[in-house]
Amino acid sequence: MVERIVVGQMYTNAYIYSEWKKECILVDPGDDGEKIIRHLTLKNLTPRGIVFTHGHLDHIAGTATILEFYREKDVAIPLAIYSEDQRYLGKRAKKIHQKNFRDLGLQGTDLFDSLFSPVPDPDILLGEGDFLFDSDLVTIFTPGHTRGSVSFYSEKQGVLFSGDTLFFEGIGRTDLPDGDGQAIITSIKEKLYVLPPLTRVFPGHGPDTVLEREIKHNPFVSG
Repeated sequence: MVERIVVGQMYTNAYIYSEWKKECILVDPGDDGEKIIRHLTLKNLTPRGIVFTHGHLDHIAGTATILEFYREKDVAIPLAIYSEDQRYLGKRAKKIHQKNFRDLGLQGTDLFDSLFSPVPDPDILLGEGDFLFDSDLVTIFTPGHTRGSVSFYSEKQGVLFSGDTLFFEGIGRTDLPDGDGQAIITSIKEKLYVLPPLTRVFPGHGPDTVLEREIKHNPFVSG
């Protein structure tokens, strides 16, 4: 099961991914923690872990609310992020997020104030090829949007969570401090476009797509 929940002022896609009857993995709970909790409660699902495709605030801001809700139920939920993006979590992360949003101008400052909620240090630092919480989702290192951006792929289910690397006929921005325009193109071509063409792509923003469509029609990445 893959369920998309659009959260926050930046319309981030949070995902519930489940191979089990009563457990799931949360991908990028970027805001509106209460909204995500309602979906989980309705489906009688408990997260066995939360994973982030990268550390930007609009992909992590709902985490604290979710952790607190389950902590009151004596359920500890581990957090996982790629090692290169661990600086976006923990006590020293606030200044990094402030700078990213300050670069967007006054609107960015207002967004930061509405989004920021401290997220603890990660419990798991992911590496290339690591599987997530005993699931069939594997970590693919796809830097460019950030230094530690990753995608999560299930060969069995034919699904790819691409974060802010690959969108429907688009790619993630690379003009923030640790973005790299050439790296994101290389990641897409060498890591994602080599996957089966009928793989369903669930991006960090916007509608889902199919890899074959992006290979043929994405104007930012020539196939």
